[in-house]
Amino acid sequence: MQKFFIPQKQITLNQAFIQGQDARHIVRVLRLAKGDMVCFTDGQGTDFTGRISDAGSEQVCLEIVDAQVSQSESPLPFTVCTGMLKHQKMDEIIKGLTQMGITRWIPFYCERSIPFPDTRALARRMERWQTIAAETIKQCRRSRLVKIASPKTFDEVLDFAKDFDHCIAFWEKSSHALSFLHPMDNANRTILLTGPEGGFSDAEMEKAAAKGFVSYSLGPRILRAETAALCGAALIQHRLGDM
Repeated sequence: MQKFFIPQKQITLNQAFIQGQDARHIVRVLRLAKGDMVCFTDGQGTDFTGRISDAGSEQVCLEIVDAQVSQSESPLPFTVCTGMLKHQKMDEIIKGLTQMGITRWIPFYCERSIPFPDTRALARRMERWQTIAAETIKQCRRSRLVKIASPKTFDEVLDFAKDFDHCIAFWEKSSHALSFLHPMDNANRTILLTGPEGGFSDAEMEKAAAKGFVSYSLGPRILRAETAALCGAALIQHRLGDM
């Protein structure tokens, strides 16, 4: 059964309402009608099953018949911080990271990042990332929206990480293999840094180390920045999470 995302404001005690493009998809593509069952999530970790009580091309009304805590969310509270890349690459990164089960995504600027966009362009980019994440949770059957932060500076990211249990950075100059990372209780909060094109500078990694970050290598080959972000997140989820 295909899974839909319905914002909490469109869910009441006994009913839910699917509107817009998803409603048209249900009626015109899936050909569902009154009495058919629909699976959906509120994006906050709860899965619902609803029975269609009324179906129109602009709105589908559902009678909620079941609600339960999702079983598809990772037990690892996982924040990934990505050095800013060109917007198409960032689109692919948030799509991939959402599928991997991360909790929060923070794009940031550092020495070798692309130039900072103007306020209007940044707002459009943020809106696009939110849309991509919402669409992706439906595809991968997640039940919790990824928290997407507005872009920060490198120093702001380091300060944000002060209360995390695992502070990890992937850096091509590191001499540590990931095998040095000892698994802990997967309820421990984890934050990961991956760099932009050109990677992190030596000075940035010195600052990160002073803030408690440990750097690891992704192997002897130099990966593209977008590849490193996804590969690094997958390895951490495998080591500490549920992959």
